[in-house]
Amino acid sequence: MNKFPLTFAIIKPHVVSNPVAFQQMQDIITDNQFEIVRRKQIKMTKPLLEEFYGEHRGKFFYNRLITFMTSGEIQALILHKCDAITSWRNLMGPTKVFKTIYSHPDSIRGQFGLTDTRNACHGSDSIESVEKEIKIFFPEFNVQDWCRKVPDLELYFLLLSSGYCVIEVEI
Repeated sequence: MNKFPLTFAIIKPHVVSNPVAFQQMQDIITDNQFEIVRRKQIKMTKPLLEEFYGEHRGKFFYNRLITFMTSGEIQALILHKCDAITSWRNLMGPTKVFKTIYSHPDSIRGQFGLTDTRNACHGSDSIESVEKEIKIFFPEFNVQDWCRKVPDLELYFLLLSSGYCVIEVEI
């Protein structure tokens, strides 16, 4: 099991523009014991999106995704938790919103997703994606340096699961 302690997330424009939904999603994040290491609210530009979503270029949904993601502000987040990638992806729920509403109604996408493009949030799918995506949105943040602050990850995760704060996080 991947116990990597960081993941990257985006809260999409239709949620950020709705103050009630935005607050509810932030509450869900903290209620599920994610620590927000960094956050940034920005209006994405087409060049930034082309870099971020480059792997989807040429797919049928690419133009619709770019148009949607430039329609308003997003919130980019670096989240911390034991096994952060898997935990965040489980909390988000499946990408296909119309199925998710029935199969995972309590997930973020089940509650806030509108369509497959307007599915409320994004989450990295691997350690490599975490590092690449954080570098795009938080170029000053060094994942490896942050992880080195924790000398013994096994002890760290044990203490964290027991409710102890074991490092200082700069926000």
